[in-house]
Amino acid sequence: MLTLRPPSWRHPLGTTWQGRDVFSQVLHGARPTLIVGLSAALILAFLGVNVGLWSGYWGGWLDLLLMRLVDILYGLPFLPLMVVVMSLLSREQKYVILGLGLVAWRDVARVVRARVLALREEDFIKSARAMGAGHVRLVYLYLFPNLLPLALLFLAFGLVWSILGHADLSFLGFGDPRHQTWGDMVSAAWAAGVMSEAYWWYLPPSACIAAVSTGAFFLARALEEIADPRRSRGGQFA
Repeated sequence: MLTLRPPSWRHPLGTTWQGRDVFSQVLHGARPTLIVGLSAALILAFLGVNVGLWSGYWGGWLDLLLMRLVDILYGLPFLPLMVVVMSLLSREQKYVILGLGLVAWRDVARVVRARVLALREEDFIKSARAMGAGHVRLVYLYLFPNLLPLALLFLAFGLVWSILGHADLSFLGFGDPRHQTWGDMVSAAWAAGVMSEAYWWYLPPSACIAAVSTGAFFLARALEEIADPRRSRGGQFA
């Protein structure tokens, strides 16, 4: 029985306490991890950008209502809130994606709203309004193109937040049991009580989580340079 065997030619990343190949589990866990990360990032970017657009453009009672909702979300710790959401919904992958997307859009909305408050006073917006452009046209054809680099930036950051949040939920046992992820592998090693001896079981998935998150972060920083070129002038991109 190949139980808890260290890395070898036959099993490059060793085996688990059940004799399962860790390398195969790492490859198998990549797909659900990336699907959840990308899907949740798209949802949170979509919600955050649209809430920020309409809140900043419309102002008044709508701005007050949406920003108070953001304040409420800021007052709730992310991980405990996600645990409550998953307990109320389900542990299915689609609900994990939905839960992450519905909780993590608050930062996007805040930043986009601040940008819209400045843009809506620009001359090109006033000219378009004077020419009879409607609200939807002003928001999506005049304001949104100026926010596209910012939206892409938060999409990349959203990927980081979603992958790390999903890993945390999986470690706590709130992931989809039908789809093993990198977080589930770390959780299984912890539950087996072999963290100190079977390093080959939890280090590879942990390294994958760190590598993907770091890559997405560097992508976000590159997009941040595009969104605001002044950050890279004079070696100040930091």
